[in-house]
Amino acid sequence: MIDKIKTVQETAELIYSAQEVETAIAKMAAQINTLLAQTNPHVLCVMNGGIIISGQLITHLSMPLTIEAINASRYQNKTSGGAIEWLLKPVMSLKERTVLIIDDILDEGFTLEEIKKYCVEQGASAVYSAVLLNKNLGYTKPVSADFIGLEVENRYIFGYGMDYKGYLRNAPGIYACNKKEID
Repeated sequence: MIDKIKTVQETAELIYSAQEVETAIAKMAAQINTLLAQTNPHVLCVMNGGIIISGQLITHLSMPLTIEAINASRYQNKTSGGAIEWLLKPVMSLKERTVLIIDDILDEGFTLEEIKKYCVEQGASAVYSAVLLNKNLGYTKPVSADFIGLEVENRYIFGYGMDYKGYLRNAPGIYACNKKEID
């Protein structure tokens, strides 16, 4: 398996450098600071992909906030999504809170749609979402993100939280897999 991961990494195309990602994160933070300045947001880091973007983004946010993890997964370390599986729900109450969901990528939108629905059902007064990447699929998704760092074409992406079969989340940039290497 490790040999396959190394091959995927070595043959991938750099889409966005670490500097381009950092610039996008700072821009998103400025937008969030403007819109949510007078709120008391509860940030939900979508695990596992959202861990890197959440950690970097919240250091740029100027308002007091609380943070917690949530894990609703469709991929389970595979290259295609299936049914939503709830692995972790928030412990803190979302009732009458502004919620900011932070995730790595808005792909088909089903996971984010379910998480937003969950937050509303729990009594959140407002629900916003921030994603590092929005994948352009050529059709309307069931949900859109309020804050988007970068746009990417419909390719299999890894780095900055996004993975290839559970690996390469730590890649220092955003990369697209070579089509021959995806399985």
